[in-house]
Amino acid sequence: MAADLLRVGSYTSTPRTSASILPSERRRISKSGSPKTAGAGIVYKLDPKGNQTVLYSFTGGSDGGYPYAGVIRDSAGNLYGTTLFGGPANSGVVYKVDPTGHETVLYGFAGGADGARPYAGVIRDSSGSLYGTAAEGGASNAGLVYKLDSTGQKTNLYSFPGMADGANPSSGLIRDSAGNFYGTAFNGGPANSGVVYKLSPAGQETVLHSFTGGADGANPYAGVVRDSSGNLYGTTFLGGASNAGVVYKVDSAGHETVLYTFHRRRRRSEPAGRGDSRPEGNLYGTASSGGTGWGVVFKLDATGHETVLYSFRGSTDGGSPNAGLARDSAGGLYGTTAVAQTIVVYRLRTVLELGRPRKTMACLTANLLYSYFLDTGRDLCLLFFFFSFFSCDIVLADI
Repeated sequence: MAADLLRVGSYTSTPRTSASILPSERRRISKSGSPKTAGAGIVYKLDPKGNQTVLYSFTGGSDGGYPYAGVIRDSAGNLYGTTLFGGPANSGVVYKVDPTGHETVLYGFAGGADGARPYAGVIRDSSGSLYGTAAEGGASNAGLVYKLDSTGQKTNLYSFPGMADGANPSSGLIRDSAGNFYGTAFNGGPANSGVVYKLSPAGQETVLHSFTGGADGANPYAGVVRDSSGNLYGTTFLGGASNAGVVYKVDSAGHETVLYTFHRRRRRSEPAGRGDSRPEGNLYGTASSGGTGWGVVFKLDATGHETVLYSFRGSTDGGSPNAGLARDSAGGLYGTTAVAQTIVVYRLRTVLELGRPRKTMACLTANLLYSYFLDTGRDLCLLFFFFSFFSCDIVLADI
C-alpha cells in the first residue's frame, strides 16, 4: 500500500532522535521541489512519488513556531505536535493540524510553573489525551511531565524538583499497558548527569537509574525504548570509557548494564529496535563521528558486539548523523545527516535485502541544521529545522 511521507520543519541544531516505519510500508524519495519559505517552520507531506504538499506554515506568533519534534497521527488523519516558541507567552504550544491543513492550538504554555520549551513531541491514549514533557518551567524551573485532555485541559503530572530525581527532560515519553510512563532527564541525579525515570499514572516518580558521569554514561539526550520483558534501552551523549557515550539497558529492577561503550563517537538518539523486538534481537543506531571521520551506522547484537554497517564520507552521501534510524520489514534502515548546507535523507539496504549493505540517499539543499524521524503509526515523519529554506530538488542516488 502506498503511503505518504509526512514532514515537519523549523530551525535549530542537529538531528536528534529516531523512529519506526510501519512494516508493511516501504518508500523511496524521488525528485521534488522544496518550499520557498523562511520563517517559523512548516508541516508538510511528501507522497511516494516525491510530490510535496505544505500542510501548514507556522508564523511564530500565537499559532506557535519552531517545532523541535515531529508529529503523531490519529485514525482520522489529524496530526499532533509541539513547538518550542510562540503562543501567548512565547513558551511553546501543543497543536493539531487536520487533514485539510487547518491548525488548532490545543494549548499555549505560559512559562513559569506552567512549563516552557517542549522539545519533545507527544504521545496519545485511546481517550484522545496527549502526554509530553517540557524542558523548562515547573515548580523549580527544571521541567515537567504534562497531560492535555481532549477538551484542552492541561494537568502537570509531575514537576521535577531539579536535582536527585532529574531535571530538564529533553526527550519524550513511552507508556506501558498499565499506564506508567518512562523517560530520561538530561540533567539531575546525584552527579547531575541525568536519570532514567518511571512515572505512575498518579504522578509518582521513581528514578530507575542515576548516571554517575563515569563508565555508566552521562546526560541522556534522547528517550528510551522498551521490550516485552520491561527492559529499557537507550543511549547517553557523554560518559563511558572515552566520554563519548554508551548504549545501556535498565531492567525492571532498575539495574543498569552498559551494552556498548563508544570510542570517539558520540550518540544522541535512542536505538532503532530493542532487545527482543526484532527477530535477531539487534539494536541499530548512528554515531556522529568515527569511521572515516564523518560518522557511521552501526548494529549492536545481543552479545554487545558492534558492527559498522556504513561509514559516511562527508560528501554526497552526507555525514555526522546525529539522528537515529527507522527500519522497515525488509531490513532497510532510514536516517538523515546534515553537513554544512546539505541535508541527506538516506536508506541503507542491509544484508537482509541485498546480501551486502547498499545506501540509497536523497539530498536536500537548505540552510538546514536538524532533521528527525518518528513513528506516526501510519507514516514516516521527518522534522527539518532551518533559518531559511531555499528552492532546491530532492534527488535519488545509489551509493
